Amino acid sequence: MDQNGAGRRGPLISVFVMQSQPSIDRYTALFKQQYANGSARGPEWLLPIREAALANFRERGFPTTHDEDWKYTSLDRIAAGDFQVARGPASVSLDTVLAHSFVAAVHARIVFVDGCYAPELSSVTNSEVRIESLAAVVLRGDAVLRERVSSWPGEQNSLLALNTAFVNDGAVIRVGRGCRLGQPIELMFVATDGATPLASHPRNLVVCEAGSEAPIVENYCSLGDGKYFTNSVTDMLVEADAIVDHYCVEREGANGFHVNQLAVEVARNGRLTAHTVTLGGALVRNDVHVALNGEGAECTLNGLYLLDGQQHVDNHTEIDHAQPHTSSRELYKGILSGAAHAVFNGKIVVRRDAQKTDARQTNKNLLLSENGVVNTKPQLEIYADDVKCSHGSTIGQLDRDALFYLRSRGIGSDDARSLLSYAFASDVVSRIRIASMRERLDEYLLQRFGRN
Repeated sequence: MDQNGAGRRGPLISVFVMQSQPSIDRYTALFKQQYANGSARGPEWLLPIREAALANFRERGFPTTHDEDWKYTSLDRIAAGDFQVARGPASVSLDTVLAHSFVAAVHARIVFVDGCYAPELSSVTNSEVRIESLAAVVLRGDAVLRERVSSWPGEQNSLLALNTAFVNDGAVIRVGRGCRLGQPIELMFVATDGATPLASHPRNLVVCEAGSEAPIVENYCSLGDGKYFTNSVTDMLVEADAIVDHYCVEREGANGFHVNQLAVEVARNGRLTAHTVTLGGALVRNDVHVALNGEGAECTLNGLYLLDGQQHVDNHTEIDHAQPHTSSRELYKGILSGAAHAVFNGKIVVRRDAQKTDARQTNKNLLLSENGVVNTKPQLEIYADDVKCSHGSTIGQLDRDALFYLRSRGIGSDDARSLLSYAFASDVVSRIRIASMRERLDEYLLQRFGRN
């Protein structure tokens, strides 16, 4: 890898093993169908970009377990799925949308139903913060966005390429210089419970200009147990001295498949805090890549995943310390019951010139059953010599001494187990700065563990 250059955009380049041809041909046919029936919106200049991205995807196919980054996560069920693309948002009431929100009050809310922008469900105002749908910005021919979009086909990641080929919408957010928001911007992605399995490929672009401050929430939820596939990408730029609190909450349905990629560049003295909370889904993969590209840049990554049944969640993170005097903190915690499977792979990269880096990473897992499986791999890749870096991971069961202590105080066995599980998870929830979100997630924990 380049030891001296600026931090890379997007997840790492991976080597992929080609899928069986039918799964590739299915997406090629769907691509042609979109243009034949008019469901693929966009100007003429966008078509060659989509076609180049599709060729990229055809060359690589879906990642397989032969790829080290996907060793424990198979996408065969997605590759074999006969997913269609929605031609428009399904009918959903505003009350239903609000019932699935985790925040009580917002600066703005932009809602997508089955990947399609739903303006009647959204509440958007534009002043110091400009919020638009990606489709609207593309149709307007925004020069800056056009230049950015033109680079998409070259991204060396097949799921990014698939997103580019099929992207229909998403959110474009620009927080103006020095603007400080007291309430969050919420992006809601709602999957409906239709008879036809649907795929959506949202692409979000977020720019927080110098000295700005903004909380941003991505909320992915399902209204039922229908089968669907969400392949989402969020590209974020945190300019000098800007502060961003980013939250991604995933409450996918029993047959929901979600691959989510977050790529962030943090400039000089910028600060990013990113929380990833996964509360359900048949299979969820989160890739978080943060490039600390300016001196004094900071980032904190917090993650919580609560799994049961046959659920599978894979969290991959990379923090790239590209400049001196940067710092990062990372804490991911998971609770597994049933035959759930969790994967954590966290990498900290320190470039040769990134002296005085301070980085710490921790992954802790709690197994509540004998059949749960955790694969955890913390990594350090250090080329500088004047740094403070540490990492560690644990996989264990509830502490017997703590259980004994609670039992000795008259607390029943089930209640004691629930109390300790709640305390384990609330360590992450307590770090959430949005009060209403913190309270609602706390209520969720209490309900999930089923005890007073």
